[in-house]
Amino acid sequence: MSTATVIGAGPNGLAAAIALARAGLRVTVLEGADKIGGGARSGEAILPGLLHDHCSAVHPMAVGSSFLRGLGLERYGLTWAWPEIDCVHPLDGGSAGVLHRSVTETATGLGADGRRWRLLFERPSQGYDTLSGDILGPLLRIPRHPLRLARFGVPALAPASLLAKTFVTEEARALWGGVAAHAFHPLHRPLSASIGLGILTAGHRHGWAVAAGGTGRITAAMAALLTDLGGKIETGVHVRSASDLPPADATVWDVAPTALADIMGDRLPLRVARAYRRFRYGPGAFKADFAVEGGVPWTAEAARRAGTVHVGGTYAEIAATERDIHAGRMPARPFVLVGQQYLADPQRSVGDVHPVWTYAHVPAGYSGDATEAIIAQIERFAPGFRDRIVGTAVRTTPGFAAYNPNYVGGNIMTGAKDIPQLLFGPRPTLHPYDTGLPGHYLCSAATPPGPGAHGMCGAHAAARALRHLGDPARR
Repeated sequence: MSTATVIGAGPNGLAAAIALARAGLRVTVLEGADKIGGGARSGEAILPGLLHDHCSAVHPMAVGSSFLRGLGLERYGLTWAWPEIDCVHPLDGGSAGVLHRSVTETATGLGADGRRWRLLFERPSQGYDTLSGDILGPLLRIPRHPLRLARFGVPALAPASLLAKTFVTEEARALWGGVAAHAFHPLHRPLSASIGLGILTAGHRHGWAVAAGGTGRITAAMAALLTDLGGKIETGVHVRSASDLPPADATVWDVAPTALADIMGDRLPLRVARAYRRFRYGPGAFKADFAVEGGVPWTAEAARRAGTVHVGGTYAEIAATERDIHAGRMPARPFVLVGQQYLADPQRSVGDVHPVWTYAHVPAGYSGDATEAIIAQIERFAPGFRDRIVGTAVRTTPGFAAYNPNYVGGNIMTGAKDIPQLLFGPRPTLHPYDTGLPGHYLCSAATPPGPGAHGMCGAHAAARALRHLGDPARR
């Protein structure tokens, strides 16, 4: 029987391990942390019973992932839950852009911009399950559905700022800008529209779901399936050099490209090692979790029913803050993502005390404390929020890097996600999962399609390994 070693037990590492085990390989996963999950973990951060997600929290890409949906993870305790409203972007004065799962309902609420919203998202979201086979993988390949991809890809090539100009209302511009800003990338640059379009298209098809019981349930279910397939997971095992690796027919790495270059050293081809060492990381995140009595008193009523709230003001403000953090400047009013997962999943709360998940976009390696800036931004759109806070837990930007070594400089995207990275992945090649070292494959979020608990990076890397191994059952 062929053997495989997977380094890292995040969603992508576990996805690779499952795909290899299902193909008949004997698989061992080595995880440096004491617990599996990478960024897909949950726990009690402030009060007993009050459940917070550590990083990854809301999953429009994962709930519709073709790989995860084919695993039957509901048999292992994974249940999805949806809020009444997917996302709200409040503005000063009490108005807001409101994102529903329904394209029609969203468009109706956007008034004069409803027709434009439908043109952008109605047909792509209806065909998302077909389209996802082309967009959730390497972009430089022959598409299976070229016409669908062209309809999606033409606006995706544009700067997010160009699409923003097509909207006439501030509510639509801000709603679009807040989702586009998930890329941690200046919104005036080409291809900066792509990640926002992908999230919105997936969300309109499958909704902005959360995992009931916390994001950690996703990786716990994957681990349980892997165990049933005969795979093993060992935690607290650090792989610091090639000599730490057990013999295996295939080794799949759920690590940052720079880490792989450091671990494997001169065993990698020189051109690959150079590319990995030069891999660029983007801005960082500063996370603050709050225990909030009675929930957040948003001025915009719809925000009180939304699983996600984007706090950043107008589109112009968001664009300016993203330029600032990319240039290494900490904005006075950062863009803040607020998660109210308990609205879809009430078991996360304790009585009338609710877990509110937030993080701010900050410069790479930011060493300051952004807690007050986060509170002030929320207070701006929810007067009285500060008085409802009964507990706080913070993960600083350096703390993110310590929590997960893939988050270099606090960059939870595992990469700058600029044009070369979006097109090629971690290095210029048509095969972004190949490391140039026979039998070794990279599957972290540095590879296509990028961040999220969808597992697609791992699935693609495993497919690449299996293609080179042939049929393991006959070996």
